[in-house]
Amino acid sequence: MSTTQNLNYPSLARRGFILGAAMFLIGGLGHVVGPAVVGSLPDWEAGLLLDMEIAGILIGLFAPLIFGIAMPLLE
Repeated sequence: MSTTQNLNYPSLARRGFILGAAMFLIGGLGHVVGPAVVGSLPDWEAGLLLDMEIAGILIGLFAPLIFGIAMPLLE
């Protein structure tokens, strides 16, 4: 007796894209605004902001592909 979950794939795809876009914007704005406000950023902060930008692009790209296309077809 297995139970199946009813996942709302369009909502998950939309929220994943919004999360990715938000991460990308926060990372990009941090690179621009951070040095203007506090001077030069330490290397770990610049690396963290760059990682946020990269992760935001990947999440924003793959969330709609996975939850909008692949998962509904595999269910």
